[in-house]
Amino acid sequence: MQIEAVPPQTHLPPLAKLALELGPLGVFFLGNAYAEKFGFAADQRLFVATGLFIVATLAALAIHYVWVRRLPIMPLVSGVVVVVFGGLTLLLRDELFIKLKPTIVNSLFGAVLLGGLAFGRPLLALVLDSVFDLTQEGWRKLTFRWGLFFFFLAGVNEVVWRTQTTDFWVSFKVFGIMPITIAFALAQTPLLLRYERRKDEDKSGRA
Repeated sequence: MQIEAVPPQTHLPPLAKLALELGPLGVFFLGNAYAEKFGFAADQRLFVATGLFIVATLAALAIHYVWVRRLPIMPLVSGVVVVVFGGLTLLLRDELFIKLKPTIVNSLFGAVLLGGLAFGRPLLALVLDSVFDLTQEGWRKLTFRWGLFFFFLAGVNEVVWRTQTTDFWVSFKVFGIMPITIAFALAQTPLLLRYERRKDEDKSGRA
């Protein structure tokens, strides 16, 4: 009897995808909140959390790769920045680098998306084409909106870490940014429905 290898799944189940995206942030929050209970000094909490964040991020990427045999570009880029800026935070014992990480990542995503549009390339279609089937106009508008939104997140991060305490910034990363992002994504539903390609084709077929 021949035993065939089970091919990897094409996409992660939604709950698994959410867990892998939120898991490292949860570890970061818990590390900062409870480091003192494990004997670390109060001024070392963020460094402990950063080290755990790096490990959790790499673990999430590894699990994702084992599951589907590929890594999506956005989590991969974010993971690289986490390792680089988190590593600098630990090496130089300077909180600035990990606090700048969301600004760098979101600015990079925003610049890539809007830059692609400037050259006539709605790059968001390369990331989400397996999830949504939109017209070119739909992809252009969705890419433009997400590009601006990423710059908005970068600006929010700058305001929060420069004006609030470290504990507030850590909590906001987990309990502020994610709800804002989910709300923005849900607000794009009318656009997705309006420019869904199959609807356009059905209408033209009935005409």
